[in-house]
Amino acid sequence: MDSTAAWAALLRVHAALMPVLDQELQAAHGLPLTWYDVLLELNAAPGRRLTMSALGAAAVVSRSRVSRVVDELVRAGLVEREANPDDRRSAYAKLTPSGRSRLRAASPTYVAGIERHFTGRMTRTEAQAVATALGKVLRAHEASTVVPLEPRR
Repeated sequence: MDSTAAWAALLRVHAALMPVLDQELQAAHGLPLTWYDVLLELNAAPGRRLTMSALGAAAVVSRSRVSRVVDELVRAGLVEREANPDDRRSAYAKLTPSGRSRLRAASPTYVAGIERHFTGRMTRTEAQAVATALGKVLRAHEASTVVPLEPRR
């Protein structure tokens, strides 16, 4: 296997499965996958809220799109914006009770879709190997993208 085969397979699987999972969530719950992802990150966050920059870093949706997705979620009543008292330039996105309820309702569909289209196509050992390998790559990337300190003056 050449050195780019794993990368090519990852890209193809992502491109093939993301629209399928999105379609399943929308058909069953009227919830786009991008919305689900943001709701999932907010639900896991302390106080069920994140600054927009932290949400952009955590969510699978691109940082440039996260603000638009949050705007859509606010209009749908699933998220609210909350002022950040420590930094007037930033705001929190906070999960509403309605947002949490929609996330909980959609979760079985999301998990079943992952099982049906992804992990269900592998042995348990293969799935663990994929998770381990991708986790290793992600940790190395995160360690290399630490924000540098400001230069001394």
